Amino acid sequence: MKIEIYDTTLRDGAQGAGVSFSPEDKLNVIRALDSLGISYIEAGMVADDAGRDFFRALGDVRTENAKLCVFAPTAHPGVGAADSELLRDSAGAPVPCAAVFGKSSLFQVREVLRTTPEENLRMIRDSVSYLKAAGKEVVFDAEHFFDGYSDSPDYALRVLDAAREAGASVLVLCDTNGGMLPDVVGMTTERVCRDFGPVGIHTHNDLGMAVSCSVSSVLAGACHVQGTVSGIGERCGNANLNTLIPLLQLKLGFDCVGEKIRLLTGTAKYVNETANLTFNESEPFVGAYAFTHKAGAHIDGVRKDPKTFEHIDPTAVGNLRNTVISDLSGRAAVIDRIRALAQDGEELGKDDPRVAEAVRVLREKERGGYVYEQAEGSLSLVVDGIIGKRASHFELLEFKVIAEDVKGAEKDEQMKSSAMIKISVGGAEEITAAEGNGPVNAMDRALRRALARFYPEVGGMKLNDYRVRVIDSGATASSVRVLIESTDGVTVWRTVGVSTDIINASWQALRDSVEYLLSHVTKRPAAE
Repeated sequence: MKIEIYDTTLRDGAQGAGVSFSPEDKLNVIRALDSLGISYIEAGMVADDAGRDFFRALGDVRTENAKLCVFAPTAHPGVGAADSELLRDSAGAPVPCAAVFGKSSLFQVREVLRTTPEENLRMIRDSVSYLKAAGKEVVFDAEHFFDGYSDSPDYALRVLDAAREAGASVLVLCDTNGGMLPDVVGMTTERVCRDFGPVGIHTHNDLGMAVSCSVSSVLAGACHVQGTVSGIGERCGNANLNTLIPLLQLKLGFDCVGEKIRLLTGTAKYVNETANLTFNESEPFVGAYAFTHKAGAHIDGVRKDPKTFEHIDPTAVGNLRNTVISDLSGRAAVIDRIRALAQDGEELGKDDPRVAEAVRVLREKERGGYVYEQAEGSLSLVVDGIIGKRASHFELLEFKVIAEDVKGAEKDEQMKSSAMIKISVGGAEEITAAEGNGPVNAMDRALRRALARFYPEVGGMKLNDYRVRVIDSGATASSVRVLIESTDGVTVWRTVGVSTDIINASWQALRDSVEYLLSHVTKRPAAE
């Protein structure tokens, strides 16, 4: 059975706190979702000049899989649809579909719209038929449906009947307040599906059950599911399509996006990056930790048969299996990491002395505060050193960092930092200095300036993130762990440094970041 996936990331998702999309961002998200095989993409409203400009731009957008959709309310009480500016603009939008939302709760009709039940039904019929006459496929969102059905099932069903008679192609049952339980949603959907069709579901996550409620609705007969990437949206968010799509398709056998499901992980991360959101790596199916194994028994089991601790093959959703080196890991984990990270496909057995040395070195470093779970760049360099394949691209001869308050004021922007670095590459020395927005930025600039003469590729590298954590309780004498995330625009890698001196810890992480670029990233296979 085919399930229509209706993505509302660009409208309902954008209503989440801290979420915003530029017009160019929206176009990029539309392209990504269309490539994933989404059935409908809600592009927003035409409520202002910016909205009108964006929908005009959509006239030039061609999609392969998705129908683009404009979102609109019903006409206001006492106003005909043809006299509503929003509905007129929606009717004229160059997209094939329109989603209309209307009240299906008597409480909402009386207290929010301040109108009569009959007038609300008139507004729904008038608005849906107006957009239908304009050539649009109309999706009707029955707002507050489950609350309305609980209070007055007869009226909630009359609302659906009005929208269906006016020409709506699908009737979407909305848990607008996000307060319903899955069994209630399932039973109500089953009741509606007996008399109406096709039926859709739109849930909010205020109880943390948006995905469960959506699944219950589908199992009860719904064939249209609305949600957002990573569940972003109003209040606690919407149903998370990153979880819903593989759950419905891989676990329950429904067809949502077909073979394109392998693009799910990449699409989820791309949309989060476009929205300037920090991706939750603990997300089911698509997060980096979804198939990451740390305990030695788990790693050993997965090596023997992935089904021991994995419910699906991670590649089914475009994800990867990963093992973490820690004090919980045995030799099997170390072997896996060496095989995964070593160049030229190095083969090692459990009895290889390099494995014992790797276990000793890594555990000794972890006792000193190093953590490699989020620093695979540094881990790769350690592994290279253990198996005798680590190359030293430069030697630090001297560095000095100075931070000073140039105006004696309190504002952070009036502090400046400078760094001087002296390095040696193959016996040739280079000394440079640079200013930066803080000591680490100054060090980064000075180091890359010094290396540019020898390694021009460092010019395309930049630091994405810098984090510091105190790892013991020695107050001002505490050891700190510094994690740095770097990128060359294609690959992202993370490195770690530990010291009682934050500058020294930062230098270790920065040095590893550059060494990883020169040892691994610049040697990656060319794209086909």
